Amino acid sequence: MLIAGLLFWPGIGVISRWRDAQRRQIRVRREDALKHILKCEVNGQEPTLNSVTGALHLRDNIAAELLGGMERNHLISHGEGRLTLLPAGRELALHIVRAHRLWESYLADQTGVAETQWHRLAERKEHSISPEQANVLEARLGNPMLDPHGDAIPESGGDLHADQGRPLNTAPLNTPLEIVHIEDEPDAVYRQILALGLRPGMRLCVFVKETECVRIWAEGRELALTPILANNIAYVPVPGATPADLFEEEYLSDLQQGEQARVISLSASCRGAERRRLLDLGFVPGTMLEVEMISPSGDPTAYRVRGTVIALRREQARMIRIGQRSVARESALLP
Repeated sequence: MLIAGLLFWPGIGVISRWRDAQRRQIRVRREDALKHILKCEVNGQEPTLNSVTGALHLRDNIAAELLGGMERNHLISHGEGRLTLLPAGRELALHIVRAHRLWESYLADQTGVAETQWHRLAERKEHSISPEQANVLEARLGNPMLDPHGDAIPESGGDLHADQGRPLNTAPLNTPLEIVHIEDEPDAVYRQILALGLRPGMRLCVFVKETECVRIWAEGRELALTPILANNIAYVPVPGATPADLFEEEYLSDLQQGEQARVISLSASCRGAERRRLLDLGFVPGTMLEVEMISPSGDPTAYRVRGTVIALRREQARMIRIGQRSVARESALLP
């Protein structure tokens, strides 16, 4: 009797927990398949058994069984060999995409979780958050329109829009561009892009394209990308801007002893707690600041901001774009 209880007791027994895990696995796979089909539809691609198999990393027979169950539950139609979302399937798919992107936004803006973990953690959480909880999370975040990767967050009951932009390796030379999306899969490629400091919202210019290298200018730096990396970065043109506008941009890390400048903006790469800290310290657009002291090693540097001296590391100062650079008044009086 004791052994039977350990095996079959609801919610506690080994068999009961195994069955719960199996049911959850099926539900997660079903929701991931719906999400894949929805994204294919809005981006003008045709979802197929093979595409589902690849996206979910399943064997063909398991994917076929999964899709068959979804069809029996009136989530999809597989008529004429084409996968199509039915109303119930579309509603669930939109919720999963919305929950994922809201949760990534929460991780980016409200926690100190590393960027490389956002997608993985959001993929877990998207399956356990209700539409009502998603609405509460959206309000808490201030109703964001885009997630950290540049993807639009669907409104509750709304539609999913097609992905924006074109791959960076197709970009014209010497044209100001803005990053609108960075693909977070495969993980190894995404990590390399993050290590280069590239983020959605950043402006750049491609000035060299070779077979094995794409050279860009972004936020005061020259970077070299492999075609694989460039292919996972989407861009749109920046109307009214010129290459000179980008090449002439200056950052707080460029400021020298005795100089002052006005804050123009914070980099798109500055998010979450780091961004809130810099804003709280006074590094807001329009604020005048000056170099107070540079450490003997050259890093960190102390800046006078609104009467307060604040030390920043060089990597932090590189996140602050400046303008109206000039010699500070006190330094100008020195012999």
